Amino acid sequence: MSVRLRTALTDLVGIEHPVVQTGMGWVAGPSLVAATAEAGGLGILASATMTYPELEAAISKTKAHTGKPFGVNIRADASDAPERIDLLIREKVAVASFALAPKQDLIAKLKDAGVVVIPSIGAAKHAVKVASWGADAVIVQGGEGGGHTGPVATTLLLPSVLDAVDIPVVAAGGFFDGRGLAAALAYGAAGVAMGTRFLLTQESTVPEAVKQEYLRRQLQDTVVSTKVDGMPHRVLNTELVQRLEHSGRTRGLAAAVANAAKFKNMTGMKWFTLVRDGLTMRKTKDLTWSQVVMAANTPMLLRAGLVEGNTQAGVLAAGQVTGIIEDLPTCRELIDRIVADAIIRIEALQKNL
Repeated sequence: MSVRLRTALTDLVGIEHPVVQTGMGWVAGPSLVAATAEAGGLGILASATMTYPELEAAISKTKAHTGKPFGVNIRADASDAPERIDLLIREKVAVASFALAPKQDLIAKLKDAGVVVIPSIGAAKHAVKVASWGADAVIVQGGEGGGHTGPVATTLLLPSVLDAVDIPVVAAGGFFDGRGLAAALAYGAAGVAMGTRFLLTQESTVPEAVKQEYLRRQLQDTVVSTKVDGMPHRVLNTELVQRLEHSGRTRGLAAAVANAAKFKNMTGMKWFTLVRDGLTMRKTKDLTWSQVVMAANTPMLLRAGLVEGNTQAGVLAAGQVTGIIEDLPTCRELIDRIVADAIIRIEALQKNL
């Protein structure tokens, strides 16, 4: 593709197009990340659902399929976060992405090694904090996004963050096409980040039947539930989610304990590590013990749906754009058409001024 949109994000990371594929757990693996990078965007590996050896292998596999920049998303509150950061530095990964802001010393260590640090934030005050700590850019996700989102719409959250910081801001939540990219750039953003739109591509390893489940849905078919893991989580409104919504607190906690045991066995983690991570999560995220225990549901319920394809036993994280997406392009086809359409719309606006 010959057309380009040069922004502060493309200059910062060294990518061709201001389009980011987010680090979705169980979804953003080497296949999707490498394809995004080869198409000129920024692909981000999801490491929160990987063991350390699995992350090592994923980085190696991604590098084998692309020589272009890509990123890794790390849980800043994980007990082995320092070791994972050392791995990123050794492997010369271009970007470290965080769903929870890393401590100031970790940001400094990454920056000293030449790694670009891009935390995701949900409020202007959080953007100010991470900017003061040295973050290179931020991803700001509004309530339209999948996963743990706040109630404020992107159209309101984005300008509040842009007014608060002078580092590049990437807009997330509700983006899926060139119109969205053009609008985000008009706001002053340096690019857009998308999760669900990349989940629904050819290179996504989500089972085909699950992809078709997403494509069948309408705009009103997602719900923000607190019964999945104790915190607001946007998901497809499946029969399982409806049952969870009407379940009692005791049942939810019992299921969470069982899922914690499954996650422990799958990853080889020790109970001591799980408890330590829970203590850190409670402190850094200001959660109740009930929410900490419920958080154990997330990886296993998402895995059942997004990896095993079992929509009866798993949940499907989804942004509101689910109901408007109608196809499964390759990453290159997706990025090319988003950028081309954005350029056409920007040029049309300039002619009408």
